[in-house]
Amino acid sequence: MTRPMGDLFADGGETGRLMARLDWAATPLGPVDGWPQSLRAAVRMVLSSRYPMLLLWGDRFTQLYNDAYSALIGDKHPDALGGDVRVTLAEGWDVLAPLIDEAMATGVASWVPALQLLLDRAGYREEAYFSVSHAPARDDEGRTVGVLTVCSEVTEQVVGERRLRLLRDLSVGGDGRTVDVESTCLRLAEAIGGHPLDVPFAAIYLREGALLRRAACVGGDPVAAALPATLPAGEAHEWGLAGAAAGTTTEVTGVDRRLALPAGPWGDPLRTALALPLPSAEAGQPLGVLLVGVSPSRGLDEAYRAFHALLAQQVAVAVRNARAYEEERRRAEALAELDRVKTGFFTNVSHEFRTPLTLMLGPLADALNDNEHPLPATQRERIDTAWRNATRLLTLVNSLLTFSSLEAGQAHSQAREVDLAGLTIELAGVFRAAVERAGLRLEVDCPPLPRAVSVDPVNWERIVTNLLSNALKYTFVGRIRVALSADEEEVRLTVADTGIGIAEEDVPRLFERFHRVQGARSRSHEGTGIGLALVRELARLEGGDVRVESRVGTGTTFTVALPWSAVGRTGGPATPVDGVGDATRAAVQEAIGWLADPAQAGASAPAGPPTSAYGAVDALRHARILVADDNADMRAYLARLLGEQGWRVETVGNGRQALEAIRREQPDLVLTDVMMPDVDGFELVRRLRGQADTRTLPVVVLSARAGGDASVEGLDLGADDYVVKPFAAAELIARIRATLHGARTRGHLRGDAAAELTNAAVATDAGGLGGTTPDAGSRGEAAPDSATEGGGARPATPAGAEGGRAAGASAGSPTVGGGPMDGPPAAPDEGSSVGGNGAHAHNGGRRPVPEHLAALDAGWTYPSKPTSAAAMRRDVRASLEDLDVDPDTVADLLLAASEAVNNAVEHAQRPSRPEVRVRLRVVDDTVRISVRDFGTWRDRRPAMDRGRGATLMNAYGDVRLVSTAEGTIVTIERRLRPAP
Repeated sequence: MTRPMGDLFADGGETGRLMARLDWAATPLGPVDGWPQSLRAAVRMVLSSRYPMLLLWGDRFTQLYNDAYSALIGDKHPDALGGDVRVTLAEGWDVLAPLIDEAMATGVASWVPALQLLLDRAGYREEAYFSVSHAPARDDEGRTVGVLTVCSEVTEQVVGERRLRLLRDLSVGGDGRTVDVESTCLRLAEAIGGHPLDVPFAAIYLREGALLRRAACVGGDPVAAALPATLPAGEAHEWGLAGAAAGTTTEVTGVDRRLALPAGPWGDPLRTALALPLPSAEAGQPLGVLLVGVSPSRGLDEAYRAFHALLAQQVAVAVRNARAYEEERRRAEALAELDRVKTGFFTNVSHEFRTPLTLMLGPLADALNDNEHPLPATQRERIDTAWRNATRLLTLVNSLLTFSSLEAGQAHSQAREVDLAGLTIELAGVFRAAVERAGLRLEVDCPPLPRAVSVDPVNWERIVTNLLSNALKYTFVGRIRVALSADEEEVRLTVADTGIGIAEEDVPRLFERFHRVQGARSRSHEGTGIGLALVRELARLEGGDVRVESRVGTGTTFTVALPWSAVGRTGGPATPVDGVGDATRAAVQEAIGWLADPAQAGASAPAGPPTSAYGAVDALRHARILVADDNADMRAYLARLLGEQGWRVETVGNGRQALEAIRREQPDLVLTDVMMPDVDGFELVRRLRGQADTRTLPVVVLSARAGGDASVEGLDLGADDYVVKPFAAAELIARIRATLHGARTRGHLRGDAAAELTNAAVATDAGGLGGTTPDAGSRGEAAPDSATEGGGARPATPAGAEGGRAAGASAGSPTVGGGPMDGPPAAPDEGSSVGGNGAHAHNGGRRPVPEHLAALDAGWTYPSKPTSAAAMRRDVRASLEDLDVDPDTVADLLLAASEAVNNAVEHAQRPSRPEVRVRLRVVDDTVRISVRDFGTWRDRRPAMDRGRGATLMNAYGDVRLVSTAEGTIVTIERRLRPAP
């Protein structure tokens, strides 16, 4: 080989060395020495370039190229060197020939970006893309004898952008926010179907229990016919669905044997598919399977597999979103249905309430207005209280009915022309007496409006009434101002006050139904929480709206704005407004009840001599009872009811006033409501129990909050009893009397009250057989005839033997000097009653226990309910801790006593009294707990026995049991050891 030829190919790298060794004489170009200078120059340029270049020379299109180009043609190199390009690129010649012919014919270079070209360079018909330029190549005479091709492969770029578009289409079309799962799957399949070059076919399978169900597929009828509609998720299948359903991506080969589907740019048979799991939030439990075809024109390399994984993730996200949206929609529909049912219920109940209310209000009004048969003063007061509260109930019913109609979209405005200024002045005037009675100023500024206004007068009355009632409720000093004004755009009603104001964070929720600002100071805690919500709904019904401005400690301003376009409409003819003011007067009557009691505030003596309407008159005629309730009628009723028992009664309107009254003079018992403004009943109990001088002050909680949680909360705070409204007068008096008895045994009562009750107790103890206990007398019952086996008369139970609690109370008060274990013969060493001083107590004929040995003797009575064990533990623990008993011993005894109480509750059949009595005695460093029920014993079957009750009791003390026809007594005894 000559030196010049070596110089020609010297800088061509590996391809140059191959060209140097090639026998060019056997090619159409002939020996290198005979090449024209123009060819030599073109070869040097091609070989020295790092960009893919191909030189086609002569009418046989002989190929000369560089290293960069050799990489593009794959396994066609090096055979292509010196060969005819029409043979080398035969599969793509139909695309290249026009471009080459044009360059040679015109002598003008061309540029084609992203030219799709079929290549068979890797063993399959490959889809490839090139950016190509064809320029004419000229010989030494300037004739076009070839083509210089400069190209770069952009296959990865073109295919990558195409796949990204598919993923984007999936995210847009399958977001799941507006459609259900089925529609989402169809939209996903439709988006995939728009990209057949990457995904020739696809099917989405969703897991439904143990099945996989095909939710959508794309690829035509042959695909739908070849793929199963449903199949068990764990069943092996030729499409690899079982493996994918278990969480493993499965490659499926030989697809062309099961599905004849042409694919790719040139319709080649599809041979491979992938079954991919659709990931879910739960690992190992895919949502389903995505089955996709693999293009026969693209190799299944890492990039293609990664694309399929992203595709499955995108489908899974869309399906999960759709399912979440479906669940949310179902929840919303269920809530909407519940709201409709609730609204319908309120509407129906409100309508049903009106009939009995009519039959209540009518006779009550007739009785009050009957001049021929006037009521006595006492009866008139009672009937008047009933009439006022029935009227208030009717107002609440009407409010609920109106609100329900608004919620259901059934309310309509019966608009007509009204003198809005005059109507507003009239409504505000009804409130004047109540406002001035509260020590406030009422300012009304409602000049005549420049134009006629059409509104529903009933709706307007409710708007004005609710706003004024709200202002009076939360304003304690200053003024309330009502103003009506108008401009060219709207009519404005403004109700401003100098009240407590509203915190900024509470303003956005102020008009929500049932929302109440927690902890806000007010004249009353009563209310439904729909007043302001009703104002907004009614204002909107009239075509306007309401807004609020407020600052804490400064006041609040509500503005109802009605645009002229709404209220300037032509309404019904102007007629006198009849019936308007009734709701306002009812609201004012209720508001007056928030203010000081008429003639009842500060009452401290009974209205008259004690009566026996609810049992025998209590011995505690001098007991002082403090009543705290924010409802004036309830205060007056309780003062009258308790005063008739000979008790002195003082009433206050909230917990803060109660604390002030207690500081002035401590009562013998506090009867308090729970829901009161400023300081509520629970907070009152908490404060009383937190102060040493009031820690033992008896407290009975009276509340409309029914249910176990409310009573447990009150009793846990330290209340002695919890009475739920509505209550029977006899029950309330019995419970108060029992609590007073318990207080006497604890030494809480003072002065004449304590002395009188003690004398009554002594007299009762001395009564012997056939005597009547104070508790029995209070219920109008005779004490049961009891005698010992020896024929001696068993003494009547002393006052306080009920444990300081009426039957049925949730917890008891300790009784010193009287035990609860009366009834059947006592257990050995139990005794009937061990007195604190031994003077009037009896123990079955034995000598009384010396006073210095009786460290503690207390008793409680609990209802026969599962919750009583918890109340017992609290009471016994408090008593033992006061004696500084070792905590471990206390815990052991409580565990054993709990089992005894639970047995008494569970296994006492047909009890004569639905209660369990517990007695705690500590004598000579020995603690004795007795638990008694009043039913016959029921033996346990083995299946009923938990297997640990008797074991636990015997493990922590000596246990004795005495069972008779009248009940069972379990006694647990244990020696005490000094506390560490």
